[in-house]
Amino acid sequence: MAEKLAVHGGNPVRTRPWPHWPEFGEAERVALHRVLDSHNWGGHPSPNVEARELSREFAAYVGSRYAVPTLNGTISLTLALQAARVSPGAEIITSAYTFVATASAIVAAGCVPVFVDVLPDTYCMDPDQVAAALGARTEAIMPVHLACSMADMDRLGELAQRGGLLLVEDCAHAHGACWRGRGAGSIGDFGSFSMQSTKLLTAGEGGIVTTSDDTYEQRLQSLVNCGRKEPGYDEFPERLLGMNARITEWQAAVLREQLRRLPEQHERRAEQIERFEKQIAAVPGLRPLVRDERVTRRTAYQFILRYDSGCFAGAARDE
Repeated sequence: MAEKLAVHGGNPVRTRPWPHWPEFGEAERVALHRVLDSHNWGGHPSPNVEARELSREFAAYVGSRYAVPTLNGTISLTLALQAARVSPGAEIITSAYTFVATASAIVAAGCVPVFVDVLPDTYCMDPDQVAAALGARTEAIMPVHLACSMADMDRLGELAQRGGLLLVEDCAHAHGACWRGRGAGSIGDFGSFSMQSTKLLTAGEGGIVTTSDDTYEQRLQSLVNCGRKEPGYDEFPERLLGMNARITEWQAAVLREQLRRLPEQHERRAEQIERFEKQIAAVPGLRPLVRDERVTRRTAYQFILRYDSGCFAGAARDE
């Protein structure tokens, strides 16, 4: 490469500004005005009008029976464990390569995170290491679908079923991803989604827990709503210590419109990923992660490249 890199004073490849994120338009403005004019802005009664519609629409999109909106994607992971009545001090096996929220949510539920390493081709948890980490106190497996990859839900599902373990998918990067045609968040007992500012589906903050179990859904609704048992989620026997983890009508209304944009955004990203992968394949020392053919719809929250410094005169990755 004869030209200087832009960071060393060369000409930049791109001079136009990068696109702004999140994308929005008139539909989001109309939705926000709808909430404004309703005088009904918060999460009570729970689920409120926009939240109820978001629940129905998101569950249909993912392929689960239920979706329960909440404050954020960290609380959604904690709520999943609480709704399943995981024992205090139970061990939850999860990925060593993830954001701190995955582990902190486990601790917040009174449990102990047990970390396993990831596969070098996908950066998702290694099922063989999960099998080796199983113990008498293990009650759940929490795989993380990372960047453009999904965890091996075939092997992890088998391990969970064989051991009678809970399977909780961390889908913070995977809104719309599919494994063998099944949506991320609909395969395990629970799916947890983040709607934080950088995520594929966002209202600035927010989260959703998906499940197809009737009792789990009712407990989730109660936990989100300060432990109340309201008509529609009052059939489970115990009382729960909940919190106000309700989503606001502002967030729910924006998320409904953002969800309508998501399929077209996925198509655009898929085209760009394919183009980028073909071009980067010609550059020695850079290699994208391997695509598992069982991932029948790939999402693109982040794009990870493996870097071989030996092809760049030993230069550090950051340089």
